[in-house]
Amino acid sequence: MLSLCLPTAMMDSNKMTINLALFGMTQSGKSSAGNILLGSTDFHSSFAPCSVTKDCSLGRSCHFHSFMRRGGQEVTLQVQVLDTPGYPHSRMSKKHVKQEVREALAHHFGQEGLHLALLVQRVDVPLCEQEESSPVQMIQELLGHAWKNYTAILFTHAEKIEEAGFNEDEYLHEASDTLLTLLNSIQHRYIFQYKKGNSINEQRLKTLERIMEFIKENCYQVLNFK
Repeated sequence: MLSLCLPTAMMDSNKMTINLALFGMTQSGKSSAGNILLGSTDFHSSFAPCSVTKDCSLGRSCHFHSFMRRGGQEVTLQVQVLDTPGYPHSRMSKKHVKQEVREALAHHFGQEGLHLALLVQRVDVPLCEQEESSPVQMIQELLGHAWKNYTAILFTHAEKIEEAGFNEDEYLHEASDTLLTLLNSIQHRYIFQYKKGNSINEQRLKTLERIMEFIKENCYQVLNFK
């Protein structure tokens, strides 16, 4: 069962913890993206001809002091990220993956709640018409009717856009109808993550600032899993 709530601890303290979950296809860059968000190497990430992540895993960042101001006070931020197996998976059934993720969401975010689900999508892999085995379908099933308000797309390998001679706006203009429809559904919440040019700290800061914009637009509400 899912429910929406506004955590009182988040409103009464100068410390804030945001809870994120990563979804995506095999080799989309979920674990690598999670490591950038955490500023660590908590999640195993490597190139392989098969799915690398087999279990859900929760990572916690260090504290980002004075990350933002709220109510005239400086706020210290901590990030919790749930990495999930690729879907579809090369070695696990769709049913197994869904059950694994469902249990992990309830275990880690059952009380504190989930602020945002990040659909990790490589920019050089077109998002085609949704099938029953797509990560979007799994997000819809696990997050319920409110999924559109708690989902954003994290585009990985965004440096390939520049290598192809595009900018971000041109890339989205040429995107598939499936991707554009999805972006419309989630109120155009998206982030481009680059591996070249910026330092890891700069990437993390820019990505987290964008994520906080989305969370603020939701009035800091969370999805609870029971």
